[in-house]
Amino acid sequence: MAQQMARIKKNPCNASSVQKPQIPAKKVVPWPAERVHVVREATNPRYRLTVVLGAGLGLRQGEAFGLAVDDVDFDDATVHVVRQVKLVSGKPCFGPPKGGKTRDVPLPASVAAAIRDHIAAYPPVTITLPWQKPDGEPRTARLLVTSREHSAAWRPVYNQWTWITALKKAGGERQARVDGFHALRHFYASTLLDAGETVTALSSYLVGHADPGFTLKVYTHLMPSSKQHTRLAVDSILG
Repeated sequence: MAQQMARIKKNPCNASSVQKPQIPAKKVVPWPAERVHVVREATNPRYRLTVVLGAGLGLRQGEAFGLAVDDVDFDDATVHVVRQVKLVSGKPCFGPPKGGKTRDVPLPASVAAAIRDHIAAYPPVTITLPWQKPDGEPRTARLLVTSREHSAAWRPVYNQWTWITALKKAGGERQARVDGFHALRHFYASTLLDAGETVTALSSYLVGHADPGFTLKVYTHLMPSSKQHTRLAVDSILG
């Protein structure tokens, strides 16, 4: 009986020699530029800037909601990503970007123009929310993206009535895990890599001063091949 109990209690799969099967990660397939343009035009004008912030700056959804006019340095062509809007126990709060890492992102002229146009149509609104948790210290920011009621944008409402609606108008079959707001961030990464930007710089723009290893792991298959770089390098001299 004792031996039977021992057999039941011991799991041979827990042995150090047993290797758990690895589930291969799905490769990121970025949207083509045409889809970004179509979705942007199909988005409610009040929230159209979010598409630009995602595709043109690589912002996460909450970071786009939390971007303030004072975070945009038009003179230095830089955007300071210092906060996000998140829901905690169903209540909106300000908080730092994911991982608590702030970062600076280059501001392209096209994105700067879109921000200026948005400000002219929808002036920034002063919003006060608790920091990190519903009973946290109040923080105030002049947000660029706000609701019709001049409150901070809410992820569930935005996703249901703005994002999904825009995808339907844009046409094509929507894939839940592919066509989320994060698709814009993948588009941003693929655009930079295709233009020859380094993984180190991309990692800094996406997540702050972090180890670029994770960024390389996610996006390495999108990088132009070294063979093509070699051909272009030689052709530029001998062409």
